[in-house]
Amino acid sequence: MGIRIASSTKGTVEEAVHEIRGQLEGLDATMVAYFASSVHPPGSISMAMEDAFAGATVFGCSTAGEIVSGRMLTGSVVAMAFDKGTIRDVKVEVLQDLEHDSFETFKAFERHFGEKMSRMNPEKYVGIMLIDGLSRKEELLIDRMGDLTNVHFIGGSAGDDLKFAATSVYANGGSYRNAAVLALIEPAVPFACIKTQSFRSLGKTLMVTRANEATREVLEFNGRPAAAAYADALGVPVSEAPKRFMHNPVGLVIDGEPYVRSPQQINGTAMVFYCSVTKGMELTLLESTDIIADTAQALGRARNDLGGLSGLINFNCILRTMELDSRHQCATYGSLFAEVPTIGFSTYGEQFIGHINQTATMLAFR
Repeated sequence: MGIRIASSTKGTVEEAVHEIRGQLEGLDATMVAYFASSVHPPGSISMAMEDAFAGATVFGCSTAGEIVSGRMLTGSVVAMAFDKGTIRDVKVEVLQDLEHDSFETFKAFERHFGEKMSRMNPEKYVGIMLIDGLSRKEELLIDRMGDLTNVHFIGGSAGDDLKFAATSVYANGGSYRNAAVLALIEPAVPFACIKTQSFRSLGKTLMVTRANEATREVLEFNGRPAAAAYADALGVPVSEAPKRFMHNPVGLVIDGEPYVRSPQQINGTAMVFYCSVTKGMELTLLESTDIIADTAQALGRARNDLGGLSGLINFNCILRTMELDSRHQCATYGSLFAEVPTIGFSTYGEQFIGHINQTATMLAFR
């Protein structure tokens, strides 16, 4: 049976979970991942999904919009179920204290799989990371994890439909805030991590000369007030700069590949970002291109590399969703995934070798 997907736009938890369970009936699931709009009460949706798939490892998070094969949705629940032929083993841990070390979490993984995290083969194991999207702890956690293992953890920051009030992660029938759900997976089929964004360099550099990392604020670019330096690079007055955030973020360029840092707001003369920007970081001014074409190319490469796709989990930045919406392209974007069992959600940030923005990171299975 392999991988199956389900979705529901029903208005209550009971109705939505009943519909999803019905769509997945007959599959002996090893693992169920799901993403749910914040219209569904966190405690209720987590407990209901756990009860509906007893015997499987079940986890998920709240969203700012959902993705399922062929469609982009809002106010829904989407789920993907895997059988033993696709996921050989999985262990989920909830990290409830993001301020402190994740050693104990990783020791639990080591006990379960019987291997040291530092020695695990990244071609055999892959991780999914779902984290409170308002915690501002993504970089802290990813940096610690990078010191402990070479296994790639891919994922997204939970959303709450742009209310920016409270986001939740779900596991073991519980809901958690200021927390992360980490799933370490041993797939039974080949897999790949995909990262795609749609930007080109404008050839202008902004060096971070003063920053407050804790608040994700850049105080100065190139020795000047950050907002003024950014606006001048675009050739617009500071008052017009926020209108350009979505189309002209900045990026840390590594080997020609941008890792996007998206501005959130101007605070006085400083700029607040959606992810950490540190002193000494050399950032390049970017310009958005064609999300549809770039995503189609990324999917094509993954399909060729794996010899076909049987499932995709898509962590798609809410800013990409907003740009697609502004261009009336949400239906077209959804249609890119019509032929592959797919679920995903609009995130408050994406995880892949760091915390990034305006990117889609995907876990693909052959």
